[in-house]
Amino acid sequence: MSLRQLEYFVTVVQEASFTRAAEALHVTQPALSHQIKVLERSVGGDLLERLPRGVRLTPMGRAFLPHAELAVRSAAQGRRAARAAAGAEGGELHIATLHSIAVGVMPDVFARWRSAHPRVLLRLHEYATTEALEEAVQRGTADLAVGPEPADPPGTVIPVGEERIVLVVAFDDRLAGRTTVTLPELADRSWIRCALEPVVHGERFLDYACGHAGFSPRTAVWTEHSSTAVRMAAAGVGVCATSAHLVRGAVGEDCAVLTTDPAWKRPIAVYARVPPTGAAEAFVDLLRTTWPTLETPPAH
Repeated sequence: MSLRQLEYFVTVVQEASFTRAAEALHVTQPALSHQIKVLERSVGGDLLERLPRGVRLTPMGRAFLPHAELAVRSAAQGRRAARAAAGAEGGELHIATLHSIAVGVMPDVFARWRSAHPRVLLRLHEYATTEALEEAVQRGTADLAVGPEPADPPGTVIPVGEERIVLVVAFDDRLAGRTTVTLPELADRSWIRCALEPVVHGERFLDYACGHAGFSPRTAVWTEHSSTAVRMAAAGVGVCATSAHLVRGAVGEDCAVLTTDPAWKRPIAVYARVPPTGAAEAFVDLLRTTWPTLETPPAH
């Protein structure tokens, strides 16, 4: 089998149609069909079921698809790495990260990168959970991932700094004049929770932390995104626990920020399936240099 055949197969699956796949690949439909048949002969069975309208995967095709996708993505990563190896100029770089880091950290980092390497195209992939982020790296979606240090490293892991978790309340909240607070002091408060909240030892982070402080958090609102949770807290709906990086950005205006005693922190790293080279290595160096300046507490 060839890389071209794998690319054809993946495109047919994505388009769910030989006709649309042929158009996307700029080849004739008979040529596409021939290459798929050659691929099927090489693996020993049908990968696709031809339907009157479209196609669908056979059981053999479902088993084969993740490996084909990984091969195609790995080849794309290799092309990008080769083009960018000479001084990190040219080509493109795919960065995967969590929503909170994308909003709170990446704008500053990307602005510095664009000033130094204007010819390198950046593509940002955002994920809701650390599990989804780690899975994306394993599948080869991105060249680099930026997030909490993975439990099962895919390859190279490079520490870059720490992420501080802070508490957000409205400016007129009774705690607004404080800089720190202990969790037991918040036992009677309502919380704004987010679907992106990490899981620690099988429990959502806030349930785990508050449980160790002797109470269960009373939830007022569940949100889909951490930036929405911050705005809810700023409006006085309840208390929100979120990344300091997120509050530091535009979503943190018009609110008061408290740190917990003891402080909540988690290490952040860059990780990848292979050691970073060229543009990827230059991006890692920039992130490691920039991260300490991002640790400044939000001024509110």
